[in-house]
Amino acid sequence: MKIVFTKPFVEDYRSLPHNIQLQVDKSLTLLSENPKHPSLRIKKIQGVTGKIFEGRVSRDYRFTFQIEKDIYLLRRVGPHNQALRRP
Repeated sequence: MKIVFTKPFVEDYRSLPHNIQLQVDKSLTLLSENPKHPSLRIKKIQGVTGKIFEGRVSRDYRFTFQIEKDIYLLRRVGPHNQALRRP
């Protein structure tokens, strides 16, 4: 699968502390290699129209994405509540 970054995701990423950015990088590598990796804890976001998923970066940080054909479209990244906002 190919990973595509939305503008809101890139803006969120740039505002993160460097150590969290490194954890995001690791999580996205795992996503591309094995989306079922247990540390990602991928789950569908409930109550949202469309197929939007949440993945874990750390205990406090999450990223959201959509799957469109063979693409992971990365939507948001940040603290749990911030990452769940729509782009």
